[in-house]
Amino acid sequence: MSPSQIKISQSLRNLLNWVGSGLAIAGILFIGYRLHSYWLELDLSKITPLGWGLIFFLAIVYGAANFLLAYAWWQLLQHFCRYGNIANSVKIYGMSQLAKYVPGNIFHLAGRQALGMSAGIPTKSLAQSMIWELILIAVTGSFFFWLILPRLLHHFPLTLGIILMLTSFILAVCLLHRYLGHHIAVAITYQMFFLLISASIFIVLIGLISGYDKLTPSYWVIIGGTYTIAWLAGLVTPGSPAGVGVREMILLIILKGIIAEDSLLVVVLLGRIITVIGDVLFFLVTTCIPSKIYAIER
Repeated sequence: MSPSQIKISQSLRNLLNWVGSGLAIAGILFIGYRLHSYWLELDLSKITPLGWGLIFFLAIVYGAANFLLAYAWWQLLQHFCRYGNIANSVKIYGMSQLAKYVPGNIFHLAGRQALGMSAGIPTKSLAQSMIWELILIAVTGSFFFWLILPRLLHHFPLTLGIILMLTSFILAVCLLHRYLGHHIAVAITYQMFFLLISASIFIVLIGLISGYDKLTPSYWVIIGGTYTIAWLAGLVTPGSPAGVGVREMILLIILKGIIAEDSLLVVVLLGRIITVIGDVLFFLVTTCIPSKIYAIER
């Protein structure tokens, strides 16, 4: 189907583009409010200039990791409508992501739907891709539950938890590849790498604030698993903008006794600042990508 055959008028396409862009702007405004709130609560006494350099580097890493989520979504688009333009997909994903900070936790999806339709992507395929994106990342995040079982069940060995996590993920990839196709299996793999990077960033922050020599390697694994489960809880909580509040509560409950509460709160706030800055950097980079109407292969 050629661009001239896309059944969306130019005026409607322009309107959808304005809606998607408007939601992105709303996200920027709420990000400013969030950053201001985090900054007022943050105790800066423990952070050296070198530490601030590391924090900014981690923000860049997180921003780059967002491309993994964008690539995963593109794979889903390929599965549902053979949409081949990866640059367009990344641009749409990046421009809409900031709206997740708007209270309601759905406006980034609405923005992506509007921008996607404006770019000529079929409405049904957009909806299917976003539903499957949420399902897949929820499933992927749930695999990390095996890593926190030693914290919940004191006699459960961490080694077994790691083995079960890896086995569950590999089995899921194989089943998805066999029954749903290559693109779905690749999408969940990209999502797993994103979650591993996010957990690693949190672990580095814990070390920066609490000291890398105060915890054993097994605790680092548990901390990474706990962060991902907390992230997942924030993701699926209705109405929580970017999971604010939900993740912090779960982290404080599960990691109590491992990390001092005051240090953990500092890490949580720094983590929020890193993710916000990373999302903004991702947004700025993706807005520079040229956009165009792309023909859907049949």
